[in-house]
Amino acid sequence: MARLSDFDEIGRDYYASMPMPEFLDTPWVVPKPIAQARVAIVSTAGLQLRGDRPFSVNSADYRIIPSGTPSSDLAMSHISINFDRSGFQQDHNVALPIDRL
Repeated sequence: MARLSDFDEIGRDYYASMPMPEFLDTPWVVPKPIAQARVAIVSTAGLQLRGDRPFSVNSADYRIIPSGTPSSDLAMSHISINFDRSGFQQDHNVALPIDRL
């Protein structure tokens, strides 16, 4: 997550002056214990199972990655030279934090 200190002075002033929403401290519902909850992770990282069809440019579809899938079975299909995959290659939790749940 970007911090104000990451921006130049103009960027810091701009973001600091933006109105920010206030959130109530009270949750809408009483949550279940995490061990009893179903969790879905939505990612824009272009992940798919090895052997699955890769995402194409401007693709709007999705892939389902079953729970328990080993990280060695995951592939990232982003093709932009501006996209750095090294974090994902070192730790898949950067893009799909299943071990962090």
